[in-house]
Order: sequence, then structure tokens, then C-alpha cells
Amino acid sequence: MAKRKRVLWVLSAGMLVAAVALAQGGAGEGKFQMDTIATKAGELKITFIGHATLMFDYGGKVVHVDPWSKLADYAKLPKADLVLVTHEHQDHLDPKAVAAVRNENTKVVLTKACADKVPDGIMMKNGDVQTVQGFKVEAIPAYNIVQKRPDGQPFHPKGVGNGYVVTFGATRVYVAGDTENTPEMKKLEKIDIAFLPMNLPYTMTPAMVADAAKAFQPKILYPYHYGETDPNELVNLLKDSKKK
Repeated sequence: MAKRKRVLWVLSAGMLVAAVALAQGGAGEGKFQMDTIATKAGELKITFIGHATLMFDYGGKVVHVDPWSKLADYAKLPKADLVLVTHEHQDHLDPKAVAAVRNENTKVVLTKACADKVPDGIMMKNGDVQTVQGFKVEAIPAYNIVQKRPDGQPFHPKGVGNGYVVTFGATRVYVAGDTENTPEMKKLEKIDIAFLPMNLPYTMTPAMVADAAKAFQPKILYPYHYGETDPNELVNLLKDSKKK
């Protein structure tokens, strides 16, 4: 896997940093983009599989988020200590990929809507907090407010999907899942790294991401799951931001 030099924008007085991960379409084995973040208790290695799919390596443990067989041969990737599934849509819940990264010790955290497709999962609803495989996991509501289907129903109804805040040592990482800039997101505190989606029309516009980032002020922001959206739009919206 190729380590990638982070593309960083230091916004305003160097207080809010945005980092753009450019792995959106998936890549062949050995070509995934990676980043490494120094923490007080060691390195957190991030692998950008593509789309909304991530892999974290910390302290000898591996966490897969929304693994999807379309993007990778999971038989060739490290087995998971923990798998996080944000919601039931096929590009986030892929039972084949989940099975491929599991072994007898793997724990899978998922939503109620996913439970009938993945055996022996740990169901978490919005607001739940659990310690799983030594990681504190917080389930954050993930839903649409503005973006809706032609029949008026939101693409992601409230109360169904999760984002997750995972604490790696003392480093709090927020993977938002498919969501907009909800009140719950904007009230988050002490987020070190955030992954926020810009996959239109299903999640956020760059303006929505900027609004959320200004509210909860992550130290590092990765726009992810952004399809055809230009991440430079987000950079321009945040360039005059100042940390309160």
C-alpha cells in the first residue's frame, strides 16, 4: 500500500486544518492511499480504500469501516479486530466483505437494520456508547434533513444510520457515515480527526460540511465519500475560518 503525502490546508491562523483524501474510486491491491497520524500513544495509520470505506491500524489492532467488495479483495487485507457498519445501503453493508475480514475474534458493530444480514453483530442505536475490542465507540445519529427522494422521504431517515466516534488511545476519530450537518454532529466536542461525506445528492454539500466543521472544529478534516464533488470548494469555504 502506497503511503501518500497528505494534502493539507492550514486555514486562517493555523487552527483548523483540512486534509483531503483523494481515494474515491477504489484502487488495485497495493495502490491504496494511506496517511499516518502521530498520537500520544503511537501512530494511527489510515488506509483510504475508496468511496466510504476506510481501514485504521492502531496499537496492533485493525478497524475496518463499511468494507465493500467492489473496492478491494478483502481476502488480501488484514483481518479485523473491529468492523463498523454505518447503515444498510449496499455500498456500506456488504456481508461478503464483512465475512472476508472476520475471524473468530472479530467484533462487528452495526445498526438494527443491518442485523439480519450479518450474524453475531453488536447492535448500537443512536446515542449508544460501548467499549469494543478496547476502543470506546460512540454511535452518532446519521440522517438527512434537506436531501430527499422524489417522494419526499429523506435518503437516510433519522434513527436508522450511525456515524461513529472511535477513541484510539486519546485520539477521537469521527466517521460520519451518510448524513447531513445535523444538530448532533454540530454539538460534538474534542474531535481530533473527522471524516465528513460530500456525496451528492445523498449527503452534504460543501457548504454543509463547512458549516459543521466550523461548529465542532475538528483538528483534521478529511472530506470523504465525495463522488464528483470538488473538495476545493470546501477549502475555499473554510479558508477564512478562525478557531473560537
